[in-house]
Amino acid sequence: MTFEIAATVPGPHARARIVTAGRPAAEAGSALVFLHGRGASAEDILALARELDAPESALVAPQAQHETWYPYSFLSPLERNEPHLSSALMLVGAIVGMLEESGIPPARQLLLGFSQGGCLALEFVGSNARRYGGVAGLSAGLIGPPGRQWDFGGSLEGTPVFIGCSDSDPHIPRERVEESGRELARIGGAADVRIYPGLGHIVNRDELDHLQEMVEALRRK
Repeated sequence: MTFEIAATVPGPHARARIVTAGRPAAEAGSALVFLHGRGASAEDILALARELDAPESALVAPQAQHETWYPYSFLSPLERNEPHLSSALMLVGAIVGMLEESGIPPARQLLLGFSQGGCLALEFVGSNARRYGGVAGLSAGLIGPPGRQWDFGGSLEGTPVFIGCSDSDPHIPRERVEESGRELARIGGAADVRIYPGLGHIVNRDELDHLQEMVEALRRK
């Protein structure tokens, strides 16, 4: 099932295609929002859902224009990735709002992404701090050049934050992973940062097991 989001999102990701699975949002007790990586698709990242037991959840995955949320490295100066980055962040916000209007508040929404999509998920919750059901960035970190001083305001109010990455990921420096965990903890996230020796740029079993724990926590809300 696919649909176009009703909210108006300006920029490159306007009228993005949204792929859904699982329960309809109006009947679901929770929602998982999946954000794909560069060069991938909504269908690709939804394949991750097959590794999770989430029968009560609505599953939602937007499709980036040209399979890319923003054109340059997440470590580039922010302005280089505009207007794509702002458009992508607004799209995620529109999805969160759409789910809330369907009866699933942010506190029962888990935002998760891999690589570029994981960076987007972390940046979104930092920039829009409130209580979410959780956020997971797999092989990911907050967006911006080295030395960026984040000035996120508000509070995540104990939102579970999971960041998993290899110590030798060719795209994600370990120091960015660790400082991302510290920054999201500073604004009230319950951060769990896990560094995996020699993993590479992939998702491993420990990460999937932890995601399952986050899904189980949503069921108990």
